[in-house]
Amino acid sequence: MTTVDPAAFESFVALGDSFTEGLEDDLGPDGRHRGWADRVASALATRNGRIRYANLAIRGRLLDQVIAEQLPAALALAPALISFQAGPNDVLRPRVDLPALLVRYEAAVAELRSGGATVLLFTVVGRAGGQGRTADLLAARFAAFNEVARAVAERHDCLLVDLAAISALSDRRLWFEDRLHLAPQGHARVAAAVLDQLGVSEPDLLAGAAGWWREPLSARPDRGWSARVRDLRADLRWIRLYLAPWVGRRLRGVSSGDLLAAKHVELVELAAARPGH
Repeated sequence: MTTVDPAAFESFVALGDSFTEGLEDDLGPDGRHRGWADRVASALATRNGRIRYANLAIRGRLLDQVIAEQLPAALALAPALISFQAGPNDVLRPRVDLPALLVRYEAAVAELRSGGATVLLFTVVGRAGGQGRTADLLAARFAAFNEVARAVAERHDCLLVDLAAISALSDRRLWFEDRLHLAPQGHARVAAAVLDQLGVSEPDLLAGAAGWWREPLSARPDRGWSARVRDLRADLRWIRLYLAPWVGRRLRGVSSGDLLAAKHVELVELAAARPGH
């Protein structure tokens, strides 16, 4: 990819699942979570004076659903910039055919690039504090996904936000208590990393100095017996509130996003934020 000029991104369309929808970030004026993509669009609007922005992402979507439902719509909008992250929900499925999935992933990226847009891809944080056999299995699958994402970005001249290389994002404190979605601080870090890839360098738009999103959080205090008890209680709460319902939805063949519409299905114009807003 040649040198990136953020002024070229007068329109931006975001594709994907809950990661791009922005689940568990702060709520925006419309009552829905903002997410890193909304943060990036707002920063680009402030830098460039305006931007046209659509977010087609819906929680729970699998790769083939994103390809069928969102990819044609994105191409029809003909934006300057497209972000694409799909496949991690498939990787979580026990019987995923990972090689076949990754072939379809690359084909989707090639189609997006054929429209002439700059395409932004991501690697996945493979582990955020999880331990055990299942966590090891998923980490290995995500490592394979990441290897392909890096290669696809290079082959198709895409921008890549290598989240797996940001070790700070493995800190569970940057994740919501469901352990699947970023907390607001996590979304802020991803937004800053994206803006950096888009050539934005102004600290006020990055929400900090260059590279701040890579800095680790402050060290945890020594963790004794009482902390281990709290961790066990948190694990039991996570199983009851998040894991069991997720398994139940899988068994019923339903998704949390089945009845949900995307936030912005058409390009909406965002203006530069006023000082203090």
